[in-house]
Amino acid sequence: MKKKSAAAIAMARTAGMSVKNVLWLWWKLVVLVSLTLCVLAFLKLQSYSLSDSELPSSFSTSSISRRSRPLDYSGNPKVAFLFLVRRNLPLDFLWGSFFENADTGNFSVYVHSEPGFVFDESTTRSSFFYDRQLTNSIKVAWGESSMIQAEKLLLGSALDDPANQRFVLLSDSCVPLYNFSFIYNYLMASPRSFVDSFLDKKDGRYNPKMTPYIPMSKWRKGSQWITLIRKHAEVVADDDAVFSVFKMFCKRRPPLEPSKGKKNMKLQKQHNCIPDEHYVQTLLAMHDFEGELERRTITYTEWNESVTNMEKKGWHPITFSYADAGPVQIKRIKDIRNVYYESEYRTEWCRNNSTLVPCFLFARKFSRGAAMRLLSEGVVSQFDAASIMNSTP
Repeated sequence: MKKKSAAAIAMARTAGMSVKNVLWLWWKLVVLVSLTLCVLAFLKLQSYSLSDSELPSSFSTSSISRRSRPLDYSGNPKVAFLFLVRRNLPLDFLWGSFFENADTGNFSVYVHSEPGFVFDESTTRSSFFYDRQLTNSIKVAWGESSMIQAEKLLLGSALDDPANQRFVLLSDSCVPLYNFSFIYNYLMASPRSFVDSFLDKKDGRYNPKMTPYIPMSKWRKGSQWITLIRKHAEVVADDDAVFSVFKMFCKRRPPLEPSKGKKNMKLQKQHNCIPDEHYVQTLLAMHDFEGELERRTITYTEWNESVTNMEKKGWHPITFSYADAGPVQIKRIKDIRNVYYESEYRTEWCRNNSTLVPCFLFARKFSRGAAMRLLSEGVVSQFDAASIMNSTP
């Protein structure tokens, strides 16, 4: 009996150890599978945001341009005028007059239009725009990452000329408020970029999926219409990492469509983000360049709260008509000396090297009639607006 009992005990012990071994092996397998899934999830996240480059370990250090660009140039530094247009340039007659009063060695012109569109004598009234279109332009959609990609293409082309030291982004409805000499001296006198940049914690456009690549503390908002010094233009043109995150996680909400009925409610719950109102501001903040900025735009826009098919209510730019472009209205814009940022309780005084100056050098959105009135009133130069009423383009 004792022998049998001992054998039984030995068998029970062996069985117990076998169960423990099985459980241990099972536990190790669970841990291994969990780790594998975590690694795969991490790699998937990387592929979403950083497909072709790895984010720098810190954005606080100075960025070195990846592209090799010539640095030396002779003559005066130039202002690069970068026009981001849908197709043609409807206010080319005004800009032609503006450039006629300038030394051609002090500026350059670049135009991003729809692919295949060529600026020549059949499509523009001004020879200053002949063949100035980019050959690598893309199809641009409002509120999409293609908008900031087009801006990057314009900057990249302009940076190939080492004499270009200031870079002004303009739309097809922008007009100058002063003559060339005033604008050139204003821009060259400042060692800073003019970038409208502010915190807006209420806008809800920051997408948590951007973490940790774009910290919420660096998220900024502002006007698309920027003016950059060369150092900052290189950072924007050469960035791939932050642009990739924007492309994936900063997208506008689909528009309201009556035909979709109740589905609109579901669509409106999607995250809404307008890339061109955040990209440059956030990128420069991540590089700790905010101390090198005048945190304001030099392009005036008048806003009106209204309803569109994009949203129930929002702020939208007003288009200036002929009646809105008289001397009194233009003087009112020129007399502005500060801008108030409600979300930061900040008043930005418009200074240039500690001197109080007009806040705005350009304005938008101007109709063709409004632009003609600017010319006839001699804002840009003395010009007979009637002479272009019957011209072809």
